Amino acid sequence: MKYRKDKHGEELSILGYGCMRFTSKGGRIDIAKAGKEIMLAIEKGVNYFDTAYIYPGSEAALGQILEENNVRDKVKIATKLPQYLVGNNPKALDRFFEEEKKRLRTSYVDYYLMHHLTDISAWNKLKAVGAREWLESKKESGEIRNIGFSYHGDTEGFIEILNDYDWDFCQIQYNYMDENTQAGKEGLKAAASKGVPVVIMEPLRGGKLVELTDSAKKMIAADPRGRTPAEWAFRWLYNQPEVTVVLSGMNSEAMVTENCRVASEAEAGGFTEEDYALIERIKEELYKATKVNCTGCRYCMPCPRGVDIPGVFRCYNHMYTEGKGSGRSEFIQTIALQDKPGLPSLCVGCGKCEKHCPQSLPIIKSLKEADKALRPLPYKVAAKVMRKFVL
Repeated sequence: MKYRKDKHGEELSILGYGCMRFTSKGGRIDIAKAGKEIMLAIEKGVNYFDTAYIYPGSEAALGQILEENNVRDKVKIATKLPQYLVGNNPKALDRFFEEEKKRLRTSYVDYYLMHHLTDISAWNKLKAVGAREWLESKKESGEIRNIGFSYHGDTEGFIEILNDYDWDFCQIQYNYMDENTQAGKEGLKAAASKGVPVVIMEPLRGGKLVELTDSAKKMIAADPRGRTPAEWAFRWLYNQPEVTVVLSGMNSEAMVTENCRVASEAEAGGFTEEDYALIERIKEELYKATKVNCTGCRYCMPCPRGVDIPGVFRCYNHMYTEGKGSGRSEFIQTIALQDKPGLPSLCVGCGKCEKHCPQSLPIIKSLKEADKALRPLPYKVAAKVMRKFVL
């Protein structure tokens, strides 16, 4: 495992464990399975684990696994203040933090983020309720070791927040498809210039950089080194010395093993001109095929009307990356045949989803387009008939 240093000289594994996508079983996180995966990651050198207050069951699962295996002192825990739930109540700061420590079964948090800042106004609202002083008091007491923020917005807003406080670290969405969107490369370099470590989320863009078009897959397969699509995406990030940690939502031992192998081999500055050229060709193919740039982060959920928004967009994009019939079949199997189908036609345009979308997607408009594409009359009839036999 390779390591890069944080602002205070602590070594962090360049591969971080994203705890948002643990496997569920019976509606709950499969603790036994997640435990095996986490312990394997720790054995292979991963020491940075990222969770959040709003990831269902994630903090509690991580805390239980670390305590039961007596490995709390071997890892760094990163979790997040749900700033969007604080409102105008200063007491909420302590309430959320104490609940998180209890869930995590720890007396301190190594890396604490202001979750999901989209512009300076969100940070200003936190300061207005005393969050700045509160954070500094927690840091002084040792309950919080590093203060940071996670960001979903444009480059200008990111730099404004970055310059407003002496942050210990930050977290941004960044991958080869988002090189010039959100904080982007400009934001990455701005943070590095201030000595602020950068943690990367969505390195595979919600799986989109693994589920490539056939033409993009052929490009990768033609490379004699035999790298997978995921490996190319990770190596592109590790190639940049400004990147400190890359998060991966690992939910299988095979995934842990493979990602740790890449993180043990990758070097900053290792990309060749040919490597960059291949990434550019892949990007061109993906831009041609993708209809909705949804990462599957699920911040838009739950929908008040029950629409499976990320599921619909996944199937919609699938129509144009893997074939229309394939995308429609996936839609029938994974959405239309559910006990409570999350059909796009259920959308009433309330706009709640768009307020929470980190990508600022026109979700309402895109759902209408997806509904038209995914459910032509023959498929509506077929789904209706199949429901009678399946349910």
